[in-house]
Amino acid sequence: MLSIRNISKTFNPGTVNEKKALDNLSLELKEGDFVTVIGGNGAGKSTLLNAIAGVYPVDKGKIFADRIDVTRLPEFKRASFLGRVFQDPMMGTSPDMLIEENLALAARRGQRRTLKWGITEVERENYREMLKRLNLGLEDRLSTKVGLLSGGQRQALTLLMAVIKKPKVLLLDEHTAALDPKTAAKVLEISDQVVNENRLTTMMVTHNMRDAIAHGNRLIMMNAGRIVVDVSGEEKKNLTVKDLMDMFSSASGSDEANDVLLLSGKNA
Repeated sequence: MLSIRNISKTFNPGTVNEKKALDNLSLELKEGDFVTVIGGNGAGKSTLLNAIAGVYPVDKGKIFADRIDVTRLPEFKRASFLGRVFQDPMMGTSPDMLIEENLALAARRGQRRTLKWGITEVERENYREMLKRLNLGLEDRLSTKVGLLSGGQRQALTLLMAVIKKPKVLLLDEHTAALDPKTAAKVLEISDQVVNENRLTTMMVTHNMRDAIAHGNRLIMMNAGRIVVDVSGEEKKNLTVKDLMDMFSSASGSDEANDVLLLSGKNA
């Protein structure tokens, strides 16, 4: 479903601020894979997601989605087959629009714009049923402005909006990092539910090693723009935080690597 072949990305090349964010990276995701991505600050995790989404053009290499070469497609064209949820709960929704209006915009993504805007009763009932499954009470607040929602409610709504068109690839970019632990756990539970029900091919960047182990069927660890660990199946299920730290230390060739990984996230 997603094929990344030898991509590289360097910011500010030829200057004192030159930074190689992705270094000849390759990755293959099968349909239905749920991959968690972890690594220290500056490892290239978010740059990888931004390259897939088309925010940053890659310097070299190829990116394929469902066997279609999307390497040179602009971000707005990739939006028709990519869903994305950001770290900031304020992104991904329009705060001055109603809940039902935000959902309607997401449902009509990629369709031709017309003068007809009204939301039908059938659509409204569909939105109500979708929201009811979140168990957040939002199904009775369709006419509430999104800006009045809590961070967790807004992030859950953004998740629904990202998957309403059943994207080929769902990108979760540290989407619980700005939430308190209880709310983050609820949003992760909803994420698992939505991904599993729709069999979505998903990449989730996280700083939290426990979350990286607990969610998804595959885990990759990045360092200096490369994938240094790739585990799945039973091996992933049996991982501990200590295992991950040892793997990271071994792959990076430094005992200081554990400190980098620990300091970059909340892993206690």
